[in-house]
Amino acid sequence: MPEPLDAALTEVRALLLDPALTRAVAAGRRRGHRPSMVRAELRPVALKAGPRLQISTSDGSRPYTRNVAPGPEADAAVDALLAEPFGNWHVETADATLQLRVTKSGEAQVHRATAARPAAEPGGHDRAKEYLLDPGDPIFAEIGGSAAKRRQVDAFLRALAATLPDDLTGPLRVVDLGCGNAYLTFAAYRWLAQRGVDVELVGVDVREDQRRRNTELAERLGWADRVSFVAGTIADAVVEPAPDLVLALHACDTATDEALARAVRWQARWVLAAPCCHHDVAAQLRARPAPAPYELLTRQGILRERFADVLTDALRAGLLRLHGYRAEVVEFVDSRHTPRNLLIRARRTGTAPTAAQRTEYRELVDQWAVTPRLSALLPPVPAPDERGRAVTETASRV
Repeated sequence: MPEPLDAALTEVRALLLDPALTRAVAAGRRRGHRPSMVRAELRPVALKAGPRLQISTSDGSRPYTRNVAPGPEADAAVDALLAEPFGNWHVETADATLQLRVTKSGEAQVHRATAARPAAEPGGHDRAKEYLLDPGDPIFAEIGGSAAKRRQVDAFLRALAATLPDDLTGPLRVVDLGCGNAYLTFAAYRWLAQRGVDVELVGVDVREDQRRRNTELAERLGWADRVSFVAGTIADAVVEPAPDLVLALHACDTATDEALARAVRWQARWVLAAPCCHHDVAAQLRARPAPAPYELLTRQGILRERFADVLTDALRAGLLRLHGYRAEVVEFVDSRHTPRNLLIRARRTGTAPTAAQRTEYRELVDQWAVTPRLSALLPPVPAPDERGRAVTETASRV
């Protein structure tokens, strides 16, 4: 139920000045108002001079950080922030979490939660799910916070965590090709930044209106200096310098192939691609009879479509391996939530393909008489020398 805003802000103030404060974030704006800053973050720090409240703010172009002493200085700084017309407050202490959102009518919607209880003992069944990105994080007020979206965000972040080294600190340059409304783009930046990674992220989408929308959201979140967007196709958008990590999440049909091809040409260190629809190979299978004795695999339309999905992603993983990547196809969202739940996860090793790997791939495409779109977008596979190393680089970093 909505509550009076003044009373809710008084509660927020008490938590911000509580010695048990661990972190607080203010972002967004109230209807008809604009704060003097786009984002503020507070956290306690221990300095040689003693404990301080660190306040980091951003005007959308540059961050500003100051450390204030407990007492009148901290009181005044907190009061000044609470006077700003922020639309959302997220406050965490050692004992509780409070999420405040100001409604269009100027009232407060408040969600309160006590600190998470200890995990159940092994063998128990009451362990609460731990999300990599707090479900109460203010970012969800901007990108949408449905249960389904939070599940997908968490699944994607877990796949990202499994891909990157645990000790990664950056600098890390990330490109999201075909980012759409960019909710996974923003979630990736938020999680990486919280881990202390020096990250810069660029989202690419063909629609100019999406670029404008996403840019405005980055400004509201105070991330415009680290998260930017360009309008262009996956194949041709100008992205400089080349990225370390390439994301391509639910790019349709051969757009996934274009994203994988750019990642290879960039020699990106890591790639995460979640394919969407698979029409190209499916159309090729419809155009010719299946090789014996596999007619039963493609005679029924629904089976042919599903087989085409499997064949397409198997060939993509095989081609990445031929171009110096260790690639695997994994499930990253439970199939109960979405049928498009596979993720191609690849890490560049620079290792030249073996003769057996070349033969394995060639025999598969020859038997099914298909030409994967990715094969046409990639340069010729480098030949190994007698020590198994690539004679030439897989691709130039362009």
